Amino acid sequence: MSITLSATPATSAQPAPAPAEERRSRLRRLRAPGLVAAVVVIALILIAAIAPGLLTGADPLAADPFAALQAPSGGHWFGTDQLGRDVFTRTVHGARYSLAIGAASTALSLLAGGLVGLLAGLAPRWIDEVLSRALDVLSAFPEVLLALLFIAFTEPGTPSLVLAIALAFAPRYGRIVRAQTLLVRRAGYVEQAVTFGLSRARLVWRHVLPNVLGPLPILATIGLGTAIVNASALSFLGMGPQPPTPEWGAMLAESRSYLRVAWWSAILPGATLTMTVIALTALGRRLQRRFEGRR
Repeated sequence: MSITLSATPATSAQPAPAPAEERRSRLRRLRAPGLVAAVVVIALILIAAIAPGLLTGADPLAADPFAALQAPSGGHWFGTDQLGRDVFTRTVHGARYSLAIGAASTALSLLAGGLVGLLAGLAPRWIDEVLSRALDVLSAFPEVLLALLFIAFTEPGTPSLVLAIALAFAPRYGRIVRAQTLLVRRAGYVEQAVTFGLSRARLVWRHVLPNVLGPLPILATIGLGTAIVNASALSFLGMGPQPPTPEWGAMLAESRSYLRVAWWSAILPGATLTMTVIALTALGRRLQRRFEGRR
C-alpha cells in the first residue's frame, strides 16, 4: 500500500494545505471551548486525586456538630454536611477514591477482555465460537446487574467493587478486540507476512498487537467515565467504600436524607461527578475522532 501511494504522481495529488493555514486549523481545534473545558476539569480532578492538599488543607473526616448543615459560604465553599464536615474538602479527597476505582477496574477489564478477545480472534474456529458466545451472553446483561451479581457472592468493599466493575466491562472490550483482531488477521500485509514465512509469534507481536491495541486507550478514556459512574452507583447502594470514606457515591448516599434542608451536601458532589464523566467522555470522543482521521 505504501508503494502505491509513493508511486502516485505529485501532479495528481490534492494540493497540500499551506503551513500557515494548517497552523490556524490546529489552533482553532485547540481553542475549542468544549475541549478546553474538558481538559481543565480533568486536570483539576487529577490534582485533587494526586495532591488534594494543593486545593484544600482541611481534614475530610473532621466533624464539627456546631457547624452542621451550613450553606455554602466563604468558609465552606460547598457547605457542610449533617456532621459538620466540609463538603468541598470531602469532594476533593473523594476524587482519589472514585478515580482510583474507575481506573483500576478499567485497566483490569481491558486486560481480561483484551486477552479473551485476542485469543478468540487468533484461535481455531471452534474456540472462537465458544468464546464469542460467552462474550455475547455476558454482554446481554446490564453492566450494573453483572457487578451486583458478583458482589452478592463476595463482601462489599473496594476490592470487590473493582473486580465487579472489571467483570462487567470485560465483555465489551473483549468483543472489540476480537473484531479488530479478525480484521487485522485478514489484512493484506498480514497475509503477505505469512507468505514470506514469518513465524506466528513474530506475526502477532509485530503486526497484530500494534494494530489491535491502538484504539484501546482511547476507548478506555471513554469507558473510564462510565466506570466511575457505575462505581458511584454501587457505592450509593452500599457496595463500595463504607462511611466515613469520602467517596462520591458514598457521600451521595449519606446526604440523600437531607436534600430538603441541605441540598448542597448532595448536589455539589453530584455535579462534580457529572462534570468529571462529561469531561472524560468529551476528551475520549475527541481522541477517537483524531484516531479515525476525522477533524
